[in-house]
Amino acid sequence: MTALPQDQETLMDTDVWVRDQSASRRARIRLFCFPYSGAGSSLYSGWRKAFPEEIAVMPVELPGRGMRFAEPPFTRIEPLVGAAAMALMPLFSRPFALFGHSMGALAAFELARYLQRNHGIQPTHLFVSGHGAPHLPDNGDHVHDLPDDELVARLREMNGTPEEVLAHPELRELLLPVLRADFSVCETYRYLVGEPLGCPISALGGLMDPYVDRDALNAWSIHTRSNFFMHMFSGDHFFLQSEESYVLQILAFTLRQYLMSR
Repeated sequence: MTALPQDQETLMDTDVWVRDQSASRRARIRLFCFPYSGAGSSLYSGWRKAFPEEIAVMPVELPGRGMRFAEPPFTRIEPLVGAAAMALMPLFSRPFALFGHSMGALAAFELARYLQRNHGIQPTHLFVSGHGAPHLPDNGDHVHDLPDDELVARLREMNGTPEEVLAHPELRELLLPVLRADFSVCETYRYLVGEPLGCPISALGGLMDPYVDRDALNAWSIHTRSNFFMHMFSGDHFFLQSEESYVLQILAFTLRQYLMSR
């Protein structure tokens, strides 16, 4: 595992990675949610009210955003996963599931593999959203090292960053370094062959997503020895926002099915 760039004490502080853990003490299962590039844990803050008390939503705050703004963001997947595993390990003491969208899907997948390989534990379910299977070749353009003007133009094309942020010089100056780091995590990622996961995988995608099609989502099926499910929603790459209520229904139904089987 690559050496960790941040302060070890901070990296292992569970409360820094998941701020509000009060609901998790009463829940029967914990759902850890990893954000897409440039986003923070606030992306999932509204989800907590959408689930029954037995399911605790645990939004993960990565370095470089939110209350962790002063920390340098990760630029590679290996140290990100290693640090997340160390910090979140105390919270894996009861059943848990992992969710991630886009870059977050990659992080959630590699965390699940890390836990299975190094600790003999695994999530009850892995939800991967808006990202093709990790073994597929990356045919996208690399953008993390583009000049600012070109990067902003590409962000406008992606349609995931509010225009008021891109048009505001100070906000843009704060956001671009985090986005560059997150894009670097994805663009430098190289899949290493390993044992399939023992947990079920659900792949979620947008019908009009220009980056991830059905075939790329269906290819996730080879990464589990258990059941595989695919769910398609209206919307583009950011269907997670436009179709949020339907996404939450799928997640809640899947997790409650698990709880009913216990």
